Amino acid sequence: MRLFLDMCSIQRPLDDRTQPRIALEAEAVLMILSLCEGGAAELVVSRSLQFEMERNPHPLRREYAAQVLRKGTVFVERTPDVDRRTRHLHRAGIKPLDAAHLAAAVQARAGFFCTCDDRLLRRARSLDTLDTRVVTPLELMAEMTQ
Repeated sequence: MRLFLDMCSIQRPLDDRTQPRIALEAEAVLMILSLCEGGAAELVVSRSLQFEMERNPHPLRREYAAQVLRKGTVFVERTPDVDRRTRHLHRAGIKPLDAAHLAAAVQARAGFFCTCDDRLLRRARSLDTLDTRVVTPLELMAEMTQ
């Protein structure tokens, strides 16, 4: 099983956990990453994730994201197909960087694209993402532990 975590999911364990939803999602992301390290899934990373990580002005968050990205076992390069799909997703209402992430996940044939962003989740679920399901960390965790 291949999965793609967008940057808000990757960063979730560093967020303030005083809200129950954030605390649960943070633990789910940590468990998902642990399962990836154990070989239960392949973590997909992309040039767009690296770009977003490099732009983060917070050194701790940037280094944490870099550590997570190094755990990736599948890397998606920017290609004409990815660019075409990114433009299509952007025209459908997804922000450019989110569109690039989702396009990379689809290109890698990831089974899951995981996000904590409610707006992205809602919009992406209404689109054709081929065999890539758009899920929250809690939904992904449930899928991985079935």
